[in-house]
Amino acid sequence: MLPERLKAGDEIRVLAPSRSLAIVKGEQRRIAEERLTELGFIVTYGRTVMEHDDFFSNSVGDRIADIHEAFADQNVKAIFTAIGGYNANQLLGYLDYELIKSNPKFLIGYSDITAITLAIYQKTGLITYSGPHFSSFGMKSGFEYTLDSFKQAAMTEKEYIIEPSETWSDDSWYLDQENRTFHINNGYGVLQEGRAEGTIIGGNLCTMNLLQGTEFMPSLDNSILFIEDDNEIHPFTFDRDLQSLLHQPGASGIKAVVIGRFQKESGMTEYALQQIIATKRELQGIPVITNANFGHVSPFATIPIGGRAVIEAFHGKATVKIL
Repeated sequence: MLPERLKAGDEIRVLAPSRSLAIVKGEQRRIAEERLTELGFIVTYGRTVMEHDDFFSNSVGDRIADIHEAFADQNVKAIFTAIGGYNANQLLGYLDYELIKSNPKFLIGYSDITAITLAIYQKTGLITYSGPHFSSFGMKSGFEYTLDSFKQAAMTEKEYIIEPSETWSDDSWYLDQENRTFHINNGYGVLQEGRAEGTIIGGNLCTMNLLQGTEFMPSLDNSILFIEDDNEIHPFTFDRDLQSLLHQPGASGIKAVVIGRFQKESGMTEYALQQIIATKRELQGIPVITNANFGHVSPFATIPIGGRAVIEAFHGKATVKIL
């Protein structure tokens, strides 16, 4: 199921299924709401998005109630997650998937939200989106690429190509919006060449792996695997996390792999990534590209989970087309 495209006048509901919106600075929240209002959206909030406990999250019951209320409300056309975190998978066994399936809406977020976007796609067939949180819209500068990709994915029916951004940044922009550091983007890296078409499955790798062995894990057969990770991993953990994913049923049917750019703190290097991929016999003969604008380094693209993609990688150049 493809959710309806968003348009001016639509109501979007901000929810906090992982960490509380209270963790986001007031100025950042103000900018985010203004930016979405400028797009013509009506911004509303879940009843308990500002509540938090000792883990800067909220009770399972309150988070579930906010999600169910948003899906049941016919005025709400889209659900934006406030921010990521660590515990979104607590909710998966309590979600009313029949309610969600009967009321399909545009759902977007990334990082820890990967658990929810993948589970809803698996249980209902609803295409969900890896893309900016509500809090991401509070970025003052360097947001144009992220915004353009969001509009392509959410507000048009057209195919689009995920072009590399001109620059990228790994700074903690939410701590200091006035002093940003941007680097020249040299484009995709091509570790293995080829062409492939398939269903997009993926998100944050370590969160995705929390679904292994559960009813919430989508099949990897005939998939284009989009994976990224954050600054809490390093080459050794990424290697074993990827290997674990490749042991899953259907992994032999992966058609291509797109890897998001790593944060510097992870310690991942081009050489290390080449060596990791070279050890994966399961990935031999399929295209593998790196340094995609996807994940925890800004700016980043919006990716439809359950959508279709075509990957072409030849002679050191790569193209990622979303169908």
